[in-house]
Amino acid sequence: MPPPSPQPRRTPSSIEIDPVCGPGHLEGWDPAESLGAPGAYPFTRGPYPDMYRGRLWTMRQYAGFGTAGDTNARFRALLAAGQTGLSVAFDLPTQLGLDSDDPRAAGEVGRVGVAVDTVDDLRFLFAGIPLGEVSTSMTINATAAILLVMYRLVAEEQGADPRRLRGTVQNDILKEYSARGTYLYPPRPSMRLVTDLIAYCAAEMPAWNPISVSGYHLREAGATAVQEVAFTLANALAYVEAARTAGLPLEDFAPRLSFFWNAHSHFFEEAAKFRAARRLWARLLRERTGTDDPDALRMRFHAQTAGSTLTAAQPEVNVVRTALQALAAVLGGAQSLHTNAYDEALGLPTEAAATLALRTQQVLAHESGVADTVDPLAGSYFVEWLTDRVEEEARRLLAEVDAVGGAVAAAESGLVRQAVEEAAYRQARRVESGEAVVVGVNRFTEPGPETKVPVSRPGAAVEGEQVARLVEWRRRRDAGAVAAAIEEVRRTAAGSGNLLYPIESAVRCGATVGEVSSALLDVFGRYRPVA
Repeated sequence: MPPPSPQPRRTPSSIEIDPVCGPGHLEGWDPAESLGAPGAYPFTRGPYPDMYRGRLWTMRQYAGFGTAGDTNARFRALLAAGQTGLSVAFDLPTQLGLDSDDPRAAGEVGRVGVAVDTVDDLRFLFAGIPLGEVSTSMTINATAAILLVMYRLVAEEQGADPRRLRGTVQNDILKEYSARGTYLYPPRPSMRLVTDLIAYCAAEMPAWNPISVSGYHLREAGATAVQEVAFTLANALAYVEAARTAGLPLEDFAPRLSFFWNAHSHFFEEAAKFRAARRLWARLLRERTGTDDPDALRMRFHAQTAGSTLTAAQPEVNVVRTALQALAAVLGGAQSLHTNAYDEALGLPTEAAATLALRTQQVLAHESGVADTVDPLAGSYFVEWLTDRVEEEARRLLAEVDAVGGAVAAAESGLVRQAVEEAAYRQARRVESGEAVVVGVNRFTEPGPETKVPVSRPGAAVEGEQVARLVEWRRRRDAGAVAAAIEEVRRTAAGSGNLLYPIESAVRCGATVGEVSSALLDVFGRYRPVA
């Protein structure tokens, strides 16, 4: 037997791991202070007393490609397979406020998500799907306000009560400047849009989650687990501060805040991360606002398995990666979960691969026993010690963000982006050197040609079909009414009213995503990242 390696073992966040954890690692540790009961402050053990014994997590599969009709067919197939919530992926033009016939959209229409230009596209997207009965998550940020009011209008046409609609718009613009890049306006006017949407939901759609503060994309860009927690919670605190400054009472919006985390590959660090994030959020919100309202302090979150860990080499192995990542999310107490399909490193998931990803969740829920008791990891020397370490390191990074003036200033200065890029570089070097093992890529490779798997891609005619629909839509609408409504959007943007209401009026008249976005750009200007 070879001697043990003298090299220390570390998590991807560089937390050094001892060979054995025991009582000494929790010296001075107070279970009442650090754990509490499930459903009670500090919520380490979960946001609800009975967790999955009372209700399983919502099973979502992120889907969107081609036209609204194409995606509607996938939604129906997933719901028939047992999915319990919808999750919409939009194409890049929609995310960037470009209509499908904009020259800058050429080649991208319907490629990485569904193309939505008008409220009519959303009608087709949800045709035959009762929006009053399903929960819908929409991954949309810079144009979130436009898509939200479109969703409301379609739901009303179906007869649904807007006050009872359930779902989420991501609406987390700060992480776009640091990780993802689908921003339009500078950070401060973007923050106004975020808070206007929060206020609109509080008044018009109180069961809707107006924001999903997202660590997922920071992690996909290369952040460590600790950075994911710290920078995401810093953003969340900035949204809370902005909403309160705008005059919204904390109790009117904080209970509807939700979070979106990445379920990555280091099983124990990820499970500890979820527990630490939930506890740290409760503590931070209490410290900074003074609230003891459990509904405000209770973090609810969606998790998605890590797309950045999927490999094109030996793609079937991705099934195993996804299952372990999903298990970490469940043991960490997720309220909603998406499992990636094994073929996503090669293209859009096929229906068969997406169904297998859903079956992975169903096996966890109904065959593994993980839902039988609340927080089964509680009391583990290693897990509790690691949960504490993640929280401590995240607090240290939060102090750095606070020192530069908070999350908005950190986004403007590029501080977060630089930290994430450096972490991504360090990890890339570890993979290149073989220090970090990626099965099938830098170890346990197979000679010969790679296994061929079916790949789903949008048809060549998608862009032409979408543009034709858009041209016909413009021909049929009242152009004068649209022009007047768009001018009202500009006027409100230049003033101080809530922008969601003139945007809603413009959409009702037939305005497109691109037209509303252009009106706001006229007033706010376009953001250019700092060097």
